[in-house]
Amino acid sequence: MSESNALFQLGIDLNSVSSSTQAEVLEFPIAQSKDVKASPHTSSDERTDFFIERDGKRFAGTHLIIDLIGASRLDDLAHIEATLRRCVEVSKATLLHIHLHHFTPNGGVSGVAVLSESHISIHSWPEADYAALDVFMCGEAEPHNAIEVLREAFAPSDIRVGEHLRGEDMV
Repeated sequence: MSESNALFQLGIDLNSVSSSTQAEVLEFPIAQSKDVKASPHTSSDERTDFFIERDGKRFAGTHLIIDLIGASRLDDLAHIEATLRRCVEVSKATLLHIHLHHFTPNGGVSGVAVLSESHISIHSWPEADYAALDVFMCGEAEPHNAIEVLREAFAPSDIRVGEHLRGEDMV
């Protein structure tokens, strides 16, 4: 894939001219508290971010790694899109964009729902009745709510879920 085609696929307008060649750097100051260490990357006493504090842990977001085994409808593009939209809705997240690609000849689908809170991605192998999904969300979103939507939508014989707290002990 050419670079210009790849940028187009990402939604970058190649005809627009940027007024700045440097990236904007944003600092997120941190509130001083007994329970939270100040970040060495900030310079103020206040912090505006979407980090999560739960069960005595502070982290950037919850990343669920989900395997659907013995699943159906993994080649149905419209069904997958509707399912991702429902996952976003029940997780109380904010959808920015969905991009799905349908492969031939096996009918597998790879794609991503880009969220304000991060993303949901899917890669399916209908010939093996298997799909791999990532559900990564920060802030107030509730990524675990997506699991039941996936169960109902694809009727897998087994669902395996791993959880990783992104940025734990770093933020």
